Amino acid sequence: MYARSALFSDLEKAVLEYADAMTHTPVEVPDALFQRLREQFSEAQMVELTATIAWENYRARFDHAFGIEAEGFSEGAYCALPVAAGQGP
Repeated sequence: MYARSALFSDLEKAVLEYADAMTHTPVEVPDALFQRLREQFSEAQMVELTATIAWENYRARFDHAFGIEAEGFSEGAYCALPVAAGQGP
């Protein structure tokens, strides 16, 4: 799980936690989490982050309702991230 992983920064973990909270039904984002993000992101960035998460939730629910499944185009594909300083082999 990302929360205990050393592969994510504290900010990345907070963003993932935010995405998780926005994905649950009902949506309940803890005030403390929102405040932590507001300390790192501008108002415009928070709007963009929230809109992006909401859009992905919309698309997932839309596809699910219509029974649209993955076509396997990205199977085995991933987006490589640069190794953070001090975390390399």
